[in-house]
Amino acid sequence: MSVEQVSENVNGLRWFKSSYSGSGGGNCVEVAAGLDAVYVRDSKALGDGPVLRVGRGEWAAFVALTVE
Repeated sequence: MSVEQVSENVNGLRWFKSSYSGSGGGNCVEVAAGLDAVYVRDSKALGDGPVLRVGRGEWAAFVALTVE
């Protein structure tokens, strides 16, 4: 599996809040699709928190598992 924490500038990405995240501001996960990877971050830690980069194939497999 190809998952790594990135330190590159990801501000140019278009982030989306996960539909599984609560609306009360608690556990919020955001994702953004890049050309060759999907990026994941905790919306409560914007700017300060880590960003994970996941390969598109691995992300597709993960999403397929979560919707079964």
